[in-house]
Amino acid sequence: MSIEVGSKVQGKVTGITHFGAFVELPGGSTGLVHISEVADNYVKDINEHLKVGEEVLVKVLNVEKDGKIGLSIRKAKDQPPSRSRQGRANDFRPKESFEQKMNRFLKESEDRLSSLKRHTESKRGGRGSKRG
Repeated sequence: MSIEVGSKVQGKVTGITHFGAFVELPGGSTGLVHISEVADNYVKDINEHLKVGEEVLVKVLNVEKDGKIGLSIRKAKDQPPSRSRQGRANDFRPKESFEQKMNRFLKESEDRLSSLKRHTESKRGGRGSKRG
């Protein structure tokens, strides 16, 4: 069976490293799922998502001339077409103009800065307090 870019195939995780997982594909070839292609959210520890011997559905991203195969688990999942990225943003907050976003950002930044100053000044103490 030849591996074609864009196809989805079932594979078995054969090894896990800090940068990704090696997956054995049908026909005996092995590809790499980079850690950024494991899940839609940030993956700090790949071992929390995959185990050696686990069967996974992967999408073939690329096949290099030297035989290296790039795979993705997150792109192999069927994404619901009705919920676009923009649709999700509109669920949480009405569309803001640039000026409104800028004003909100400045207000939040000033609040955080004044809170930070209050907390650091109270911890400093008077006249260069010495710890002993």
